[in-house]
Amino acid sequence: MTATETHRAIDAIWKIESPRLIAGIARLVRDVGLAEELAQDALVAALENWPRAGVPDNPGAWLMATAKHRAIDRIRRERMAGRKVEALAYDVETLAESENDALIDSIDDDIGDDLLRLIFVACHPVLSLDAQLALTLRLLGGLTTEEIARAFLVPEPTIAQRIVRAKRTLADAGVPFEVPRGDELQARLASVLKVVYLIFNEGYTATAGGDWMRPTLCEDALRLGRVLVGLMPHEPEVHGLVALLEIQASRAGARLGPAGEPILLLDQDRARWDRLLIRRGLAALELAERLRDARGPYTLQAAIAACHARALVAEQTDWTRIASLYAELMALNPSPIVELNRAVAVSMAAGPDAGLAIVDTLLDEPSLKNYHLLPSVRGDFLFRLGRLDEARQEFERAGSLARNAREQALLAARAEACSRGAA
Repeated sequence: MTATETHRAIDAIWKIESPRLIAGIARLVRDVGLAEELAQDALVAALENWPRAGVPDNPGAWLMATAKHRAIDRIRRERMAGRKVEALAYDVETLAESENDALIDSIDDDIGDDLLRLIFVACHPVLSLDAQLALTLRLLGGLTTEEIARAFLVPEPTIAQRIVRAKRTLADAGVPFEVPRGDELQARLASVLKVVYLIFNEGYTATAGGDWMRPTLCEDALRLGRVLVGLMPHEPEVHGLVALLEIQASRAGARLGPAGEPILLLDQDRARWDRLLIRRGLAALELAERLRDARGPYTLQAAIAACHARALVAEQTDWTRIASLYAELMALNPSPIVELNRAVAVSMAAGPDAGLAIVDTLLDEPSLKNYHLLPSVRGDFLFRLGRLDEARQEFERAGSLARNAREQALLAARAEACSRGAA
């Protein structure tokens, strides 16, 4: 294997192994920032050794052993300098004096639990949502600061500062490296699921920039969701979220045209939808519904996505059921955006005038004041009703509010179509 091939292999291995590595070390040192630093030390050691010695048979175990030895060396130096080493998971005396592999391997047994702890730490409510997103992608997605900055169109120094502050905040707050229990578990789980959901959504329809999709973010979110399913197999909303992501991801190949332009749901070639992802999503949805009679918000959204997935052509879509599911979601989790989506479903089931009546009740909603999809949806209803001049104005307003270049072009084209029709 050439040096270039070895470095490429190391990059791929790091992407897979870094969350496990950081999680295992964080249980040892009880400090996420220090754990990441020690994991990076192991990565540097791999970059120095593997091009010469070759990639080991079990690279993950090599990285873990190297990082743990570095942790022991760090503890020894701290002790020799007379510093206090706080909150270690294992007795410092034993760690500093023992070098045998049995000790090194002894803390590998609960790696699944360690990953779960790391997810809950990265999504701790002491952090802002932006910090949770950045830290989760860094620690669990294996993304570099540059990759995170590029994905969210934020300057790299901003992301770097956000991550540094997040790790410092966790340390200063003394956030325990553990999975919460009882009511706190459910409250914190909601944050974890929201972070994964938002990461996927940013990849599925990018907020800003020149690309409508960022597939790597979708892949990272789906991988995190699958990890959660393996770690929390009895939590129905975890399965519900994964069901939603699997089904949504199945459409990725049909959502972009040859030049990267958006192709809307009703115009997509459904033969290009990934049937394997759909089957996985439907199976996850069935499991979520079997685990709990009362569907949660992610399970309801997955049920809506399933209605589209089961329709081989757009005309077969059960819009009445979708409208009913949105009504159920609205009752469970009231939101102007949910109501806007319900309006779309109602318009498809009962006509654009019925959808317009719902949308018009949202015009004074403060949270939608600068939300480009409100005038976009209203423009679509007006277009279908033949009120082309009004529709053009709505599409132009939507375009002025949109931040994604592809979406702006789509809305401009729709406004132009209204002008041509009116002429």
